[in-house]
Order: sequence, then structure tokens, then C-alpha cells
Amino acid sequence: MMYSPEFYGSIVIFILVYAMIIWEKFNRTVVAMTGGLIMVLLGFLSQEVAIKDDIDFNTLGLLIGMMILVSITRRSGVFEAVAIWAVQVTKGYPLPLLALLGMITAVGSALLDNVTTVLLMVPVTITLTDRLNINPMPFLITEIITCNIGGTATLIGDPPNIMIGSATHLSFNDFLIHLAPIAIVILLVTVALLLLFYRKELKVEEVDRLQVLSLSPKEQIKDWLLLKQSLFILTLTLIGFAFHGVLHLESATVAMMGAMLLMLISKEEPEEILLHVEWPTIFFFVGLFTLVGGLKSTGVIKALAEWAVNLTGGQLDVTAYLILWLSAIASAFIDNIPFVATMIPMLHEMSAIAGTNMDPVWWSLALGACLGGNGTLIGASANVIVAGVAEKNGYPISFLHFMKVAFPFMILSIVFAHIYVYFRYF
Repeated sequence: MMYSPEFYGSIVIFILVYAMIIWEKFNRTVVAMTGGLIMVLLGFLSQEVAIKDDIDFNTLGLLIGMMILVSITRRSGVFEAVAIWAVQVTKGYPLPLLALLGMITAVGSALLDNVTTVLLMVPVTITLTDRLNINPMPFLITEIITCNIGGTATLIGDPPNIMIGSATHLSFNDFLIHLAPIAIVILLVTVALLLLFYRKELKVEEVDRLQVLSLSPKEQIKDWLLLKQSLFILTLTLIGFAFHGVLHLESATVAMMGAMLLMLISKEEPEEILLHVEWPTIFFFVGLFTLVGGLKSTGVIKALAEWAVNLTGGQLDVTAYLILWLSAIASAFIDNIPFVATMIPMLHEMSAIAGTNMDPVWWSLALGACLGGNGTLIGASANVIVAGVAEKNGYPISFLHFMKVAFPFMILSIVFAHIYVYFRYF
């Protein structure tokens, strides 16, 4: 089948941009923005289409709102207090601490969403590892991996699940019943293997451990009034996330409203608070959305989806397995939001033709898209957020280093998911 020059041109640009991100000789935000702009300059998509259809302002608004909330909340000293509590619970030993933070991150991602969770967890983690004088990288990588696994378990945990639930009218309980069991198994196996993987690397000096154990969590709170205000608004915001569907509000609206309310009642200076928003991360997403929008406009993502559907020959089990693996690999290297958006109408059409219950395929798509985000540093929104916050604090995460650790874990999780789909549905 012959494709247009734009089809191949967009693929070349995407590969070049991706190669430069991996190379890490240039700032990834500048590279992603440049790649997206080249897509527009060459006419692969228009600026209007990019702004209207491809740049996900709901995701950007959610990120900015939560960054503002976390920035103000951090000034109360609550993150330092939580860090000291976590150390005391685990007696300051790094391996139990790694497991505890990983589990908290997974549960938070399932009950809230993975972006909000890592925005709350990463400052705690960096504070904690600084106090213990240990390398934060194993903790940050563990939190990325566990947040994507936890987000797989529920309807609100990860954007692909929200999109699938909206398109299929599957409920919160449906996702909990079908996805939570395998997510729990994958989480337990992953955390156990991560402890094994990092067992020799995580060592703490006895003097540092005892020094942190001597601290009191309450003494870390700098502003009790700001803490109460922040926790009140954060609670309202999280309730808003839980009921945003009933209220007919987008998550970005809820997050931005929470941010503005906290700025109003805390009377913090907007100029100083906005300086703490991770603007390079926000613009990285703008570039990435535009870049993938070019692939979408030139038909690359649609061609990939059609190839996947045609390859199965209409067999439900083969379709489910193919969608699982294809969405996992694609979500590792391409943002999973536009990929899932393209797959949804394709699967609807296939369902109409076949006249069969496509639920196993929808669960395969959810598992592949969410778990596949662990494949690379740009595979999911949470990954990019952690990388941005870590770099700002002086701990840049190497693209290749992350991939070497996380990609095998991602493949293992998909193997477990494949076995689960086989025994559960076929």
C-alpha cells in the first residue's frame, strides 16, 4: 500500500526527535518543541488542528493546577514531616523504605491518579534521601514503575482508563473487578524484584540513620495554619476528582480551582508560586502532543491500528493478545493518549462488524496502555513529571538508564497480563 510523502516524513521527524531525546546532548523540552514546530512548518498538521485536537489542555491544566497546590503545600513543611515518619516506620533501613514508598505510590495512584500522586511523593522522597544521604534514583525509578501499575487498577488511575470508560460506559466497579486483581499481583512481584535488584546499591551510614530517627515529624512543620489550609483544599480537590464525572467537570477545572482557592486563602504571592511550576515539563508535553499529532494527521497511528485489527482475522482472543502487546510497546514510545483515542473508534467498528462482546479487548487495551507507560522515560505523564522534578532538584534521570531498568519490568508485567487475559477470558 502506497502512503503519502507526509506519512513517511512525519515518521522520519519523530524518529529523529526521539533519537535526540535518547542522545541527551540537547534539552529534551527544546528538542520536543522543535520537532512539533517542524511538523507544523512542513504542513503535516496545522497550528489550528494542533491547538484544537492534539494538545491536551486538560492534561496541561491538571498538571499546572497540581504543581501550584503542591508548591504551596510544601511551604508548610508537611513533606519533611512525612519523610521523617516514613523513616521511623522503617527504622531508617533503605530496602523496607523503598518498599513502603513504592506501595504508597501505587495505592495513591489507584485512588487518586498517578500524576497527582507523584507530584506529592517526589518531594517527600528527595527530602528523605537527602536526610539519609543516599542515592534517590532507585526510589524515584521505583515510584515511576509502581505509580503506573497502581494507576492501571481503577477507572481514575490513568488517562487511558478514563477514556476507555467514557467510550464503553464501563463503571468504576468494572475496572476494579477486572483490572485490580492482576495489578495487585504485578505490583507485589515488581516490588519484590526491585528490592532484589537494588539490594546491594542501597546502603545507609549508621550515623545518618540514627540522626534522622532522632528527629520528630511534628518539629518539621513550619506553618500549621498553611498546613491546615493546604490539606483542606487538597481534600476538596481530591473529592472533586472522584466526582468530576457526576459534576460534569474536567479534571483540569477541578485542579485549577483548587489551586486558585489555595492561593486566595493562603495569600501567597502568585509570582513566586508560579516560578515553582515545572514549565519545562509543561512545554515538553506541548511539543510531544504536537509531534504525535503530526503522526496522527498524516495517518501513521491510524495505519498502525488498522494493521493490528486486520492482522487478527476477527478472532477475539488473537485480537485481545495483539492489542495488549501492541498498546504496551506503542505506549512506551508514543504517548498513550492519542494512541488510545485512535484505537477506540477502530475497536467500536470491529465490535459492530463481529457482533460479539469486546470487553476482553477493552481490558487488554487498558492493561497494555497503562502498563506500557513504564517502558521509557516519556511513556507516561507521571514519568515525565518525576524526571522534571528530579532534574530541578539536581538529580537528572538518564533516559537510557531508566529504560535499562524499567523496560524489562514492563515486559514482565505484560507477560503476567497476557496470562491473566488468557485464563480470565478465554
